[in-house]
Amino acid sequence: MMIMHKHARRAGVTLVLVLAALVVAVAQGTGVHPVSGRRFAPVMGYQGAPWLERDERIEEENPDLALRALNIPSGATVADVGAGSGYMSVRLARIVGPSGKVYANDIQPQMIAMLQARLARERITNVEPILSAIDDPRLPAGAIDLILMVDVYHEFQAPQVMLRRMREALKPDGRLVLLEYRKEDPSIPIIFEHKMSVREARMELEAEGFTLSRVEGMLPRQHILIFTKR
Repeated sequence: MMIMHKHARRAGVTLVLVLAALVVAVAQGTGVHPVSGRRFAPVMGYQGAPWLERDERIEEENPDLALRALNIPSGATVADVGAGSGYMSVRLARIVGPSGKVYANDIQPQMIAMLQARLARERITNVEPILSAIDDPRLPAGAIDLILMVDVYHEFQAPQVMLRRMREALKPDGRLVLLEYRKEDPSIPIIFEHKMSVREARMELEAEGFTLSRVEGMLPRQHILIFTKR
C-alpha cells in the first residue's frame, strides 16, 4: 500500500508541474539553444508554488545537503535566481547570516509577493526580492559571491543573455551553481524538458565564459554543477 500511495503521489506532483508549466508555455512558447540543441522548457507558473513547498522535497532533493556542499561562508553575498516562493532563499539567508545578503529574484510578480509575505512572516531581513526580466536578472555588477539556480536554468527563454548578465554580476572569484534533475537517468519522475544533462550544461555555459569546475552527485535526483568565471 505504501508503494502504491507513493507512486500516486508522484503522479500527482508531476501533473501539477505539467499544468503549471502549460499556463506560461501558452504565452511564451519555447525555443532551442543554438549551442546544445536543447529545447527550452516552459516556465512553471506561480500556480505551481505548492509543488516548490511540498513536504516530499526534503526526501526527493535534500536541499540542506546541497547547500552544505557549496561551503557558503557567513557574510557572503549570494543570489537565488528564480527564487519562486523563497524555499531556498530563506535557507541561504540563515547560512550567510546578518552580515551577508541574499538577492532573491523571479520574473513573476505573484512569486515575488509570496516571497515578500514569507520574509515578513519569518522576520527575515537580509533578503532583497527583485522582480527580474526574462533577459536580465537585475543583479548589481561585480557584487555576488555565488549565484544559485535550483531547477531553474532549463526554463530560461533567453539563456545566453542571462548568463552574460550573471557573469557580470559575479565577483572575479564568484561561482555560478546549477541544481538540475539528471537527464541521464530516465527513472527520475520529472518531465523530460525539465531535466538537464552535464553535457548540455557544460556546452551552454562554457560558450558564455564559464568553466565547469566541479560536479557533485550526492543528491537523490539532481546534479550539483559548479561553474567559475573564465
